[in-house]
Amino acid sequence: MSVATIEERPDNAPRDEPLLELSGVRAGYGSIEVLHGVDLVLAPGAVVALLGPNGGGKTSTLKICSGVLPVTRGEFKLAGRVVNGASASDLARLGVCSIPEGRGIFANLTVRENLWIATGTGVSLAELEEVAYTRFPILGERRGQLAGSMSGGEQQMLALSRALGTDPTVLLLDELSMGLAPRIVSQMYDVVGQLAAEGISILVAEQFARAVLPIATSAALMLQGRVVRTGDPIDIERELSTSYLGG
Repeated sequence: MSVATIEERPDNAPRDEPLLELSGVRAGYGSIEVLHGVDLVLAPGAVVALLGPNGGGKTSTLKICSGVLPVTRGEFKLAGRVVNGASASDLARLGVCSIPEGRGIFANLTVRENLWIATGTGVSLAELEEVAYTRFPILGERRGQLAGSMSGGEQQMLALSRALGTDPTVLLLDELSMGLAPRIVSQMYDVVGQLAAEGISILVAEQFARAVLPIATSAALMLQGRVVRTGDPIDIERELSTSYLGG
């Protein structure tokens, strides 16, 4: 598949069109379908909170958006272009960056070596280190330390730094709060809010909704492989049962 940057739109393309869009998307693992016609829109500069209990389809939806899980029916679009069949590397070159559940760092490599691996996208190590150590000075102090020996919060900072160093247009976050203390979760979502203010469009799947709702511009609830409700984060928090929103 030929690729271009997300910003390269046709001259007659509307500027308010979704940056990322799923329309009637179905997908699964082998013969088991887990997404049953998902509709989802991420507008330019938006933060969409994808909410719901475990098993609802949040992670599978992010895998579609990152090119890890193929679409079996429906359409996956970036900036109005259908990109069904695009690989993860294709989408990375298009400006889509994903931080999977569990952070996706290499525990047996140092901080600096983890950043070096991200140079495969074409960004220099010096640029990646500048981004990482400027935003998270503690990583500069830990540059020679094995990533697996750092705290959960520091590992998440490293994962974010690897993503941000590639200058993404779309950032996909899966369960950013997993395994972190509430104070660290709050700090990490403060950073995510800053990234959104800097113009990155963000789709974040989160079981514990109240961690992400304060920075979200819209929210979508997933249950049993479908998006069953979308709307203003405050309205969804007010209306939905706490059994769906988490603690």
